Amino acid sequence: MTAEAAPRRNASVSLRRALAILEFVRSTPAASGGATLTQLAEGVGVNKSSVLRLSAPLLEAGLLARDRDSGRFRLGPAALSLWQAYLDQMDLRSVASDHLRHLMRRTGHTCHLVLLDGHDVVYADKVENTTTVRMASRIGARMPAHRTAVGKAILAFAPPDLVRDVLEEGLSPATPRTVTDPEVFVEELRRVRERGYAIDDRENEPEVRCVAAPVFDHNRDPIAAISVSSLVSRLPAARVRQLGPQVAAVAARISADLGAPAAPPPPRGPAGPGAVPGQG
Repeated sequence: MTAEAAPRRNASVSLRRALAILEFVRSTPAASGGATLTQLAEGVGVNKSSVLRLSAPLLEAGLLARDRDSGRFRLGPAALSLWQAYLDQMDLRSVASDHLRHLMRRTGHTCHLVLLDGHDVVYADKVENTTTVRMASRIGARMPAHRTAVGKAILAFAPPDLVRDVLEEGLSPATPRTVTDPEVFVEELRRVRERGYAIDDRENEPEVRCVAAPVFDHNRDPIAAISVSSLVSRLPAARVRQLGPQVAAVAARISADLGAPAAPPPPRGPAGPGAVPGQG
């Protein structure tokens, strides 16, 4: 290795480790208050002094913040600025914006645009009626896909191997109503494909109902989902069934704006209406 190559290689290794620190902090549950120095050292695979050295520029840039009392690390305000800049440049968010606002005015409930990231969903946009009860969801928040309507809406049309990966990871519960049986979950995805929309009936939050539908790109791949959410007291089960086709219709219009071809007719035969070969 030449004298010039060594510093470049060291810089590359340091950058990767710094990014690993950011990712570890990002994945640390918010309820814990952040990641400790010991957790970071063990999680990234370096000693504590290296964590302090690598995190220093991240702290200076505002990508990380450190609590003065506990010493725990959490994401800093600059991380939110980067996320917001990413969202602002994303065509999907721009295309969906007017549709979400129209849906909110029509239903009177909070509407979301959500993306799939691994086995989680990430909230990319939110439009709420400020005259009604405000929802606790926030842009940038992550949730396990399997216990949300938006996640099920995407997974229902996702490749079978992704669904298998989600099932192998385990369907962890958030409430007593969360579906944790793989067979029941797969059957629910089949029903989503059949009717065109998904339902979260207090599966992610004990007092919240949600109805969602997938958004497709020009290849007709499910890239996002939109949803209508509200408290159970304001969104009875009968109303959810009425909203389902409306949400699916708005999602179809967003998909069309993104260049998605029209949905193929449901197959007929032993598989049943709406079944997708290899899934369900």
